[in-house]
Amino acid sequence: MNDLCALTAVELLEGYRKHELSPVEVTRAVLERIEQRNPVLNAFCLVSEQALDQARQSEQRWLAGQPRGLLDGVPVSIKDLLLTKGWPTRRGSKTIDPMGPWDDDAPATARLREHGAVLLGKTTTPEFGWKGVTDGPLTGITRNPWHPQKTPGGSSGGAAAAVAAGMGPLAVGTDGGGSIRIPCSFTGLFGLKPSFGRVPAWPLSTFGTVAHVGPITRSVADAALMLNVLSLPDARDWHALPFEARDWRTGLDRGVVDLRIAYSPDLGYAKVDPEVAAIVKDALRIFTDLGAQVEEKNPGFESPEGIFRTHWFSAAAFLVNGIPAAKRSLVDRGLLEIAEHGAKVSAADVLDAQMKRGALGAQMNLFHRDYDLLVTPTLAVAAFDVGREFPEGKTRWIDWTPFSFPFNLTQQPAASIPCGFTKSGLPVGLHLVGPKYDDALVLRAARAFESARPIRMPAIK
Repeated sequence: MNDLCALTAVELLEGYRKHELSPVEVTRAVLERIEQRNPVLNAFCLVSEQALDQARQSEQRWLAGQPRGLLDGVPVSIKDLLLTKGWPTRRGSKTIDPMGPWDDDAPATARLREHGAVLLGKTTTPEFGWKGVTDGPLTGITRNPWHPQKTPGGSSGGAAAAVAAGMGPLAVGTDGGGSIRIPCSFTGLFGLKPSFGRVPAWPLSTFGTVAHVGPITRSVADAALMLNVLSLPDARDWHALPFEARDWRTGLDRGVVDLRIAYSPDLGYAKVDPEVAAIVKDALRIFTDLGAQVEEKNPGFESPEGIFRTHWFSAAAFLVNGIPAAKRSLVDRGLLEIAEHGAKVSAADVLDAQMKRGALGAQMNLFHRDYDLLVTPTLAVAAFDVGREFPEGKTRWIDWTPFSFPFNLTQQPAASIPCGFTKSGLPVGLHLVGPKYDDALVLRAARAFESARPIRMPAIK
């Protein structure tokens, strides 16, 4: 209890319940941490002026024994791709008018308000979330709390940097090709990309049905708790799954005894940094020790990079085409480059990619008849220097994220959990992929791993 900023949401709520912690004191501590650390890390592009007022209201509810919902008084941040009523949602772009109007909450924002969460502010993103690191023309460079000269990844880099640095225990991220799992791997956090449609989203991302919304946390239990709120229904999302009235915390501690786990070090084609590969391979023994049946097995598909590029680049072209020509000089040059490639994609190319995407999804459905989970490295590399889209030897962010984007195409639940550190002290993520719609299994396996190797925060300097 000595460091209020290090407590999980579950710990905070227990403290509120016992009247041992104050939502006002916790929020004040988090805001002070933001004031201290955000000038270095650049995780927030907007900090709320109403957070303490929300915390005071929460405290009165707790004192009256009438908390509102599941997250009353818990500080949480919102990625700046998601609408937040009364605040500009600039999506990391100079092309968006901050004057708005800003009259709507995205479903995730609305549910958090309804459950009493204290909204801290908006976290940084690359322009329109287009790449796997967090920097851009509007907000500049966001940095990794473990090593400020390294990137936290992206596109939910601000969200992950905030949680890892103690600037709020919970953050909402989005994931269109790895954008929750990438920064969680680089910053040593737990992040869940739920099954597509599990968390309602509105308006639909420009990048379409590869884009998911999910939690970034410092514990698996916090993610399950947060999913209870984020997964509540919202009629505005035409793609949303039918609401499943369940508590995602139920069964978290059932363990992994007799689960059939396929471990794929490279999916059969990826080139992985040897140090990262060794750390991940060593982590697999934890599942074996816990009673799972682990077998090295590739899922058997060829690299779907071409399929993903067709989806991603053509969406980028559509996005840039909607920006007035007079403002395009304000756009991130890398986004303009992929949009130029996307403009050459034909309707036939898109339809072909959609058919191949369906075949990939069917193949993974068949794979999961034999294996409960697929486990891989989250990323092919550890965090690299800020100001770069890719490390030496790679081109474009897709080249160093070979394990994340395939499962946006298949819409499966997938999570990253920290599994070790490089010799230079940078976190490495373990990637857990479950059958479509079985988010509970991914959470359960992650919780089992976490019980053997707890998540820890970086030292605050």
